[in-house]
Amino acid sequence: MSSDTTQDLLRQLLVRADALLMQMQQSHTAGALAEPDWAASVAFRYRRSRLGHAQLVPVANVAPMQLSDLQEIDDQKEKIQRNTAHFMKGLPANNVLLTGARGTGKSSLIKACLHAYSDQGLRLIEVDKDDLVDLPDIVDLVAQRDERFIVYCDDLSFEDGDPAYKALKSILDGSVSASGANVLVYATSNRRHLLPEYMSDNLSYTHTADGEVHPGEGVEEKISLSERFGLWVSFYPFSQDEYLAVANQWLRHFVGPQVDLESARPHALLWALERGSRSGRVAYQFARDYAAGAHDAQGC
Repeated sequence: MSSDTTQDLLRQLLVRADALLMQMQQSHTAGALAEPDWAASVAFRYRRSRLGHAQLVPVANVAPMQLSDLQEIDDQKEKIQRNTAHFMKGLPANNVLLTGARGTGKSSLIKACLHAYSDQGLRLIEVDKDDLVDLPDIVDLVAQRDERFIVYCDDLSFEDGDPAYKALKSILDGSVSASGANVLVYATSNRRHLLPEYMSDNLSYTHTADGEVHPGEGVEEKISLSERFGLWVSFYPFSQDEYLAVANQWLRHFVGPQVDLESARPHALLWALERGSRSGRVAYQFARDYAAGAHDAQGC
């Protein structure tokens, strides 16, 4: 092969290498997390397009939920409010896992805390479970800002082998705690251990001679992520009286103090019976429907 041919081949290889490097740089730029307009909202949603472009989208209309709106969960409210207040003061605070019955106020409590502390600089970033692997990018983006950020993941759960599971484990012990002093993770889930549990898991338990029980590695793995949340807050199904108390509170909110609570009581109970659930969400939905019906009855 002549020297001229060799030089031509080298030039072609260099051109291809330059093109490949350019594509890689463009791909990295497209996937980089862009700085949002922080003044546009107090809440943002993390979104990644199919082309890999990531952005924080301001939430135009943030739900005006207040802590006083949430009834019959006083213990849970106190724990979350106390942790958030410490966080806002720059004191040590924990990542939080809120678990338990559906519709009992887990997500609403986080939104109410945002409303209570947004004037002090609290901001919320909602991240889907599948995007949790990108949490280090979010932490890096906000690390130098004066605000404090709650990364919020709703209805968190994983299936066996889910790649986001181990990613979140390392995040809770790694980047969030080490380099994100102004970031906490607040997650809600109907599962306390975040992974499905099977009868076969019981077969992995072992017993020592004195009867001490030791879970197997599979069980340990399933509970290890939950343990990385410093604060667990549990929610429970409402009793009938608790459900009615919440329904009455929302009736006063939507109808007014003049509402006849005794007349509304059987309707509230029937509403819950038809849905097979007594929860804060069901009570809220009932009150909205009852208020609209009262409005129609007055011929307004």
